[in-house]
Amino acid sequence: MELIARLQQQLQGLEERSLIRRRRTVDTPCAPRLTVDGRDMLAFCSNDYLGLASHPRIVAALKEGADLYGAGSGASHLISGHSRAHAQLEERLAAFVGANLEHARALYFCTGYMANLAVLTALSAGDAETEIFSEALNHASLIDGTRLARVKTRVYPHADLDALAALLAASTAQTKIVVTDSVFSMDGDLAPLPALLALCERHGAWLVVDDAHGFGALGENGRGALEHFGLHSPYLVYVGTLGKSAGVGGAFVCAHAAVIDTLIQKARPYIFTTAAAPALAHALLASLDIIAGEEGRQRRAHLAALVAQWNEGLQLQRWQALPSLSAIQPVIIGDNAEMMTIAATLYEQGLWVGAIRPPTVPAGTARLRVTLSAGHTAQEVAQLINAVNTLERTRHEP
Repeated sequence: MELIARLQQQLQGLEERSLIRRRRTVDTPCAPRLTVDGRDMLAFCSNDYLGLASHPRIVAALKEGADLYGAGSGASHLISGHSRAHAQLEERLAAFVGANLEHARALYFCTGYMANLAVLTALSAGDAETEIFSEALNHASLIDGTRLARVKTRVYPHADLDALAALLAASTAQTKIVVTDSVFSMDGDLAPLPALLALCERHGAWLVVDDAHGFGALGENGRGALEHFGLHSPYLVYVGTLGKSAGVGGAFVCAHAAVIDTLIQKARPYIFTTAAAPALAHALLASLDIIAGEEGRQRRAHLAALVAQWNEGLQLQRWQALPSLSAIQPVIIGDNAEMMTIAATLYEQGLWVGAIRPPTVPAGTARLRVTLSAGHTAQEVAQLINAVNTLERTRHEP
């Protein structure tokens, strides 16, 4: 069949460029020590930054939530799927991050991808008088959200405040939306949020912040990038992910009540999908207790110590470790085939590290995406540091 043959030819092309993606099957709960395809591994590829995904208190809360609410929600939030657990979670989230906003309310989503699509499409609604200004290194969900918004979109270079200022000054749009990741998922660096917010306030623009990799891990109390930078503004629209540092699943938008009401009325990814299982929302209440409490502070302090250990211990000459103070620590290899060989060598040594290639990152910047977790020990991080340092010294150019 010609259609099948064409797909097979495209897949072969990906294989020849070392761009084919493959899955591995994990047999154990999410943690640094895993059984993967029947083999014991030490993993540095999870976004479980606080090590909460298999925390006994959260697991117990998930079981309790299933006993209270059953397995599924049965309908969308606007039909019959909005449970008491969902309502309680939204109230807690609004109280948790609302100190950095005005008249804050929160809305829970099944995934961070859906939350980002919802925000950008609902705030713009295809209005010709709306313009979106998108960071060059934004996550795919933000890129797709801008495309689905069907409005004029300008992409500004990574962290280039002068370029963004010029674009905002030249814009005649009635509604301006600047959208950025807080922690960039493939580079690990932080967006200059204070300066971005100042620009947005000067030009009357929304600042949509996707804090997928900051919520829970950043800030004294784990409230994320806004707390980390001490920001407060009615211009902020905050998106937090609950499947990374929070250890469970889903996401939320927190913003002025008028923004949340607009999402409920206009956001198709919210209106036309079945609500997430109430048991997940119930489990997230326990997760928030941990994040906000003394255990959360201890876990963030331990994670910061591991990040410092990594930055001090890595000694590279040919590969490039990107500067990052977050849990995301990329090591740029460059060539796709060499990077895949390196990742496979580490895997054979029992070390599972994310192997990232185009189109996720630009061509020629294939990388190891090392992610550290509060669940790791200093000895485990030292093991990976030694393996990467040794591998770079003993490998030859491809």
